Amino acid sequence: MELIPPRVRGAEAIRTPALVIDLDVVDVNLSATLRLLGGAASRWRPHLKTAKLELVMRRICERGVEQAKVATPLELETACRAGFKDVLLAHPVSGPKLAMVRRLADAFPDTAISALIEAADMIADWRGANVSLFIDLNSGMDRTGVLLDADRVVALARGIRDAGLRFAGLHCYDGHAAGFEPSEAERRVHEGYDRVLALVARLQDAGIATPEVITAGTPAFPHAMSYRGFSAAGTLHRVSPGTVVYNDRHSLEQLPRDAGYRPAALVLSSVVSHPGPGRFCADAGHKTVSADAGVPTCCVLGHPEYLPRQPSEEHLPIDVPAGAALPARGQSLWLLPSHVCPTVNNFDYAVIVSGGSVQGVAPVTARGRHPPLERVPGA
Repeated sequence: MELIPPRVRGAEAIRTPALVIDLDVVDVNLSATLRLLGGAASRWRPHLKTAKLELVMRRICERGVEQAKVATPLELETACRAGFKDVLLAHPVSGPKLAMVRRLADAFPDTAISALIEAADMIADWRGANVSLFIDLNSGMDRTGVLLDADRVVALARGIRDAGLRFAGLHCYDGHAAGFEPSEAERRVHEGYDRVLALVARLQDAGIATPEVITAGTPAFPHAMSYRGFSAAGTLHRVSPGTVVYNDRHSLEQLPRDAGYRPAALVLSSVVSHPGPGRFCADAGHKTVSADAGVPTCCVLGHPEYLPRQPSEEHLPIDVPAGAALPARGQSLWLLPSHVCPTVNNFDYAVIVSGGSVQGVAPVTARGRHPPLERVPGA
């Protein structure tokens, strides 16, 4: 795909650095995702940690996608307000944060809210709550989840049921698929799903139905689409790619080239300095474009010869080939992040584009988190 800078009427008035989201391209990406799903909006549980804006969440809902997945209680609240009917908080919670989720479940009784557990002692915290529980499986990433041990999974499902709570299914995030060689990625992903399917069979033998299995962020999404085992077993298999809503440098390399995906979220930056021959600096450090995916943190649209280097907080040094002219100070640059999800989270507001023109700004509604205290003790 040729990555060329967009022509946006009104962009000259934007103060940089700025997050710019093109809603028309968002729509293109939503259509591409639904095509890969065969038009089955019920199979997509998008991870909204990427979308972040209530405006964009509503746009997803308007395409018939009623279920979602989130990482924080603030994302959960925003998703409920946006109109999703079924939302999983896919991150372990305890203590005051768990109490907040219970309150949100009471505040949005028309939304089916669910949470994750990985051990028996986590079940009691949800007793009496208007919350269903998924069992979180450790897919091999060793971040969260119970190992794929059938006896432990069956015992957890029984514990959920015995506590008077609804067992919603199994959650298995296989984001490490991005580290597989392309030639073996599908085989490795499918081998993991075979192991999850064996757990579904063991639960069935124990008299426990598995209503849903959730897998596949963006890296595993194409391979999840070719797996038929869950549907053959009568279990709903949902996938949860979220990056596909906006896309970034890495996702456009991972997704099928002919799917029609395009970058919908860019960072508009400006050249601020010429520190030396062969290098200039832009106002897009790691407080603007996330550096968690490594260096380069982005690419410059229309300038494949520019090489972004290690950023600092506000500065992004960029090298140019020997003998090449440096762009003028103040010149605008359109940057495609390597990892869009935390980049979106760096901004309080996004510039909204539609029809090739700036339409205004919208808050990045679910950025950050709720305040850490409900009230100051003793106040």
